[in-house]
Amino acid sequence: MLELVVSAESWPIRGRFTISRGAKTQAEVVLVELDGGGFKGRGECVPYARYGESCDSVIEQIESLRQDFRQGMDRIQLQQALSPGAARNALDCAFWDFQAKSSQKRIWELLKLPSMQALTTAYTLSLDSPENMHKAALEHAERPLLKLKLAGEGDIERVRAVRKGAPKARLIVDANEGWDVDIYRQRVPELVQLGVEMIEQPLPAADDEALLSLDRPIPVCADESCHGIDSLERVVDRYDMINIKLDKTGGLSEAFQLREAAEAAGLQIMVGCMLATSLAMAPATLLGQGAAVVDLDGPLLLERDRRPGLKFDRSLVSPPQAALWG
Repeated sequence: MLELVVSAESWPIRGRFTISRGAKTQAEVVLVELDGGGFKGRGECVPYARYGESCDSVIEQIESLRQDFRQGMDRIQLQQALSPGAARNALDCAFWDFQAKSSQKRIWELLKLPSMQALTTAYTLSLDSPENMHKAALEHAERPLLKLKLAGEGDIERVRAVRKGAPKARLIVDANEGWDVDIYRQRVPELVQLGVEMIEQPLPAADDEALLSLDRPIPVCADESCHGIDSLERVVDRYDMINIKLDKTGGLSEAFQLREAAEAAGLQIMVGCMLATSLAMAPATLLGQGAAVVDLDGPLLLERDRRPGLKFDRSLVSPPQAALWG
């Protein structure tokens, strides 16, 4: 029998984090703990308003299963009890952590995977004026991979400013559904000249069918358009990559299945995150092993992190300590 503990937490962001849909100064997360037999498994999720979620709605979903846990619900049954989303993610990751701790094995040993290696993560530059993004690029010029948040008007000036500030960094950009077809056609040739290596979710998910007929000289990555396995068939011909986030897949269990199916379909893999603490990133570092792009910089954007948190050496993130997760 597992006892369930669930709570909402707010973690201050360093400064202000802005994307095409708006800005925030706090990372709002939900923490789940599964306690039983002297062991405790933890998971963290980020309710996302874009997908109709809030901390209250996610906690309500989790609380609805309290009696099921007392009656022996396991991780496999969880997949059927909840749809993909933040609530299932926190519970699924807590199950994996509990299983690792109760078996006295690290998560990769449990799954019979190779030992985890350190990963190079992208570092995200929040949407801002070209001048401010140039300053941010100067501050982070030694990072090998920078991700720029874009929005439409002024985007080329932003990318030029960052390229000038960080001439040696690889650049990827994320429009968060902020472009239309005309903007895409106008911007892409210039982004090619600026050496941009990937464009994430340029068009709204509801309008991305246009990508079927657009040239894609820069690989285009699905984020808001791709959630769990059920969404894969729809995006295969429209995109070159998918961004797998645990809060979208509803946890590590479906994320592994999605990655395998996407790779079989010829898509490259990006492993990303919502803005959260190291506890939310830790399971994703397992999924990120061997991915084409890793974007797990959430803790670097916060004023403070959990202790122990993930160890970052600039943009190199080490595997999680057992005390954190897995």
